[in-house]
Amino acid sequence: MSKLTTDPVRWGILGVAKIATQKVIPGMQGSPLLRIEAIASRDQARADAAARELGIPRAHGSYEALLTDPAIEAIYNPLPNHLHVPWTVKALEAGKHVLCEKPISLTAEEAKLIGEAEARTGRRAAEAFMIRFHPQWIRAREIVAAGTLGEIRAVNIMFAYNNVDPANIRNKADIGGGGLYDIGCYAIAGSRFLLGADPIKVVSLIDRDPVMGTDRLTSGLMAYPGNVQVTFTVSTQCVLRQKVHVLGTKGRLEIEVPFNTLPTRPTRILVDDGRDIFDSGVRVEEFPACDQYGLQGEAFSKAIRGEAAWDWPVADAVTNMRVIDALFRSERTQGWEKP
Repeated sequence: MSKLTTDPVRWGILGVAKIATQKVIPGMQGSPLLRIEAIASRDQARADAAARELGIPRAHGSYEALLTDPAIEAIYNPLPNHLHVPWTVKALEAGKHVLCEKPISLTAEEAKLIGEAEARTGRRAAEAFMIRFHPQWIRAREIVAAGTLGEIRAVNIMFAYNNVDPANIRNKADIGGGGLYDIGCYAIAGSRFLLGADPIKVVSLIDRDPVMGTDRLTSGLMAYPGNVQVTFTVSTQCVLRQKVHVLGTKGRLEIEVPFNTLPTRPTRILVDDGRDIFDSGVRVEEFPACDQYGLQGEAFSKAIRGEAAWDWPVADAVTNMRVIDALFRSERTQGWEKP
């Protein structure tokens, strides 16, 4: 485990969302670089219950109380998508650094408000794409950059789950529900991470739930520099599945479980030299079990203390949102759109 030369960063959690209580908080609590000192809910009883269950010292009955807690240096914001920007801006203005859950906003223009608040306050904000800190993704990017696969021609990403509960926030179109916001953002950020580039133009095919109005099945084609084609399909009403494939002129790479890795299980990437179609040329690289949420929290804490660079500024989040904006525009225009 890494260490800070100064005291651990003191964190507060804005809300009791499942992503926070079941994944992010337990992951971050495993790191000596930070301490979860407080959690807030608009319901004091829910805040108290979460604090007891997770061993968090303080529970606040309002978001405002957390932002005015003088002991808190950094905020993790896992609120519903439409609340990401307003509460991240409020936290920055309260003097806190903010790690905001993806997608950082509902539009690129809205995301810019966070950058403006950063400039006003001198505090740091970032979008929480934990995959960027997982060793399997870092290694996959290294292999792509090294030319092991030859010239990259295509990337294909699949991410799906089945959730038809109309009360679930992921199925509420008016507050940023749907597949593209929830998991399509990973396909965009993941391909940009692997290729070290941004899409030039995009086109989408979207199927919306007739009752809930959310995009329940979205496919996209993204043209990257160098004639690289990235395709993805994401669904909120399909069998549970996720995979990433990278195809080059000399080989291919597969990330077996790219997004929802478990902190208790090793991960693997497969590298195939393409000698035949029966995977005879596959070699496996395995990575010890690790917690990608903890690694993300460590990296942001180091950046707050000035002990490490932070490579993912708000401008990067704005770029990701521009791609999402363009994919939604393509749904309306039925044609190619430029981010």
